[in-house]
Amino acid sequence: MLTRKQYELLMFIHERLKETGVPPSFDEMKDALDLRSKSGIHRLITALEERGFIRRLPNRARALEVVRLPESVAPGLASTGRTAKGFAPSVIEGSLGKPRTVPAGGEERAEVISIPVMGRIAAGTPISAIQNYTHAIPVPMDLIGGGEHFALEVRGDSMIEAGILDGDTVVIRRSDHADSGDIVVALVDEEEATLKRLRKRGASIALEAANPAYETRIFGPDRVKVQGRLVGLIRRY
Repeated sequence: MLTRKQYELLMFIHERLKETGVPPSFDEMKDALDLRSKSGIHRLITALEERGFIRRLPNRARALEVVRLPESVAPGLASTGRTAKGFAPSVIEGSLGKPRTVPAGGEERAEVISIPVMGRIAAGTPISAIQNYTHAIPVPMDLIGGGEHFALEVRGDSMIEAGILDGDTVVIRRSDHADSGDIVVALVDEEEATLKRLRKRGASIALEAANPAYETRIFGPDRVKVQGRLVGLIRRY
């Protein structure tokens, strides 16, 4: 499954090859995806190559070949040309993310909320953001309160001292702001998502790990967007 940015880049390369027979330059790809640096393009191309969608031809500058296209594409992207900006997981339409009443013990009724699991989040070295609804999990509503929620599977060990382990599922309340000290899903440079503790340091934003093996990363405020705040955690034994 491709991320939105991977999909956008693959289709941009494919369309450019169809039109001109020549792959786009890294600068053209950077501008098309509205990325800040060419390093992000390098990461996306590597990911596409690893997944078997493109191939880099040796000893030739700008030599890219599209090997295959996705079997299914994200709704609306191919037909309308809309650009999906970064990591914006939203509650799936229908009952997901909304409270519903279910029977409990025959007579009593317990209110639960069905939370969509929207892929994986890095608690370690940042990975490309993934927005991919896989399944839903029921969570008692009194444990998380109101608002829109989504869940993400944790990959990495940078938050272990906050009690968040590799393989856990975190429940996130959708929000575009957070207080200093909150554990958040942060989108960096419209491209990479990570789970970290947010600290406000003057005009800068610090994303802190809860593991001394990882360094605190500091960014300008325009480089970090809060996608939601941690409100719960699910662990299977």
